[in-house]
Parts: sequence; structure tokens; C-alpha cells
Amino acid sequence: MAKLLEEHGFEVAGQAGDGDELVRKVMAHKPDVAIVDVRMPPTHTDEGLRAAQRIREELPSTGVLVLSQYVEEEYATELIADRAEGVGYLLKDRVADVDAFVDAIRRVGQGGSALDPEVVSLMLGRRRDEPLSELTPREREVLALMAEGLSNRAIAERLVVTERAVEKHVTSIFGKLRLPPTGETHRRVLAVLAYMRA
Repeated sequence: MAKLLEEHGFEVAGQAGDGDELVRKVMAHKPDVAIVDVRMPPTHTDEGLRAAQRIREELPSTGVLVLSQYVEEEYATELIADRAEGVGYLLKDRVADVDAFVDAIRRVGQGGSALDPEVVSLMLGRRRDEPLSELTPREREVLALMAEGLSNRAIAERLVVTERAVEKHVTSIFGKLRLPPTGETHRRVLAVLAYMRA
């Protein structure tokens, strides 16, 4: 992993063997992004997730990208429960698509988000309760891509539509999820959290 990152222009500030060491190194080096395995020694259960949550609480300027072997919806939900900025949750298989992986790291480092499409599909697919049931299939697609952390332009490119069409879908999603514009909240983040908590 370190070699792959260095080959793509990233500086690797440190590597850690367990969650406690990870937190110590992140606090010492204050990197732009910490890439964390959900399961770390000593028990290989959720030490990485706990370390990621501590980093988000204690050093909110550092992005956290969590890698997991399997779709663990509860972990993804816990990770972004308070805020979705500067966070990512990807399946380890995604590392094989190096360009997408590098893009996810950069997005998280810039304060964006990157959620694995399988996690997003799982969450959207089983949530049919109000107000999500009011969303059209295309709006669900747009919301899924929003949850992956894509901008309106990137969503338009992915769906092969105009950026204006995406803006209309996003506005409709906000309306159906009852998210009025205010200066105090970020509706895009609230829309993603709405279906994760439904």
C-alpha cells in the first residue's frame, strides 16, 4: 500500500501496526488523510474503526479513509454519523482500481467523501420508508452518487446527463427529504445521512 501511494505522488508519513499506534502517529504527523483497515491487531475486530473515530474527533482536519474486506453497513454508518466531510469507506477490492482509489484519497483529503458503491447500494436498496420512497429511480441514483462523494459535475459525467439535470434532481431530492435551505446546515450531507438513518 505504501509503495502504491508513493508511486502516485503521495508522501507516506508513517505506518502503524495497531489502532493505538495509528492514533499516536496521526496526532504526531497530522497527515491530510489516514488510511485505516477496519480490522487491526490485537483482536482484528473493529480496532481500526475505533481509531478512525478517535482521529475524526480529536483531529477533524485529517481525512479518514477506512478500508474493509466486506460491506459492514453499521461501521460505515458509525463512521459518518456526525459528519460526512473528510471521510471515506471503501471495500479493499477497490484498491485494485488504482485511479478510482487515488481519486477517493484525494477527495477525502480535500474534505469530501468517498463511500463504496456497494455500501451505498445496500443502504439505498433496503430503505423504502418515507420520505425516501418518494424518490424516483433516477433520484435514487443521484443520491447514491452523492453518497459516494461525487460533485454534480462528476454525477453528470457518470450518468451521461447535463449538470443542470443533476442540479434539478438534487433540488427535488432536497424537497422530498424536507431539507429546506438554511445557512446553518449542509443539505447535501443531510440528504446522505437521511437514508442512512431511515
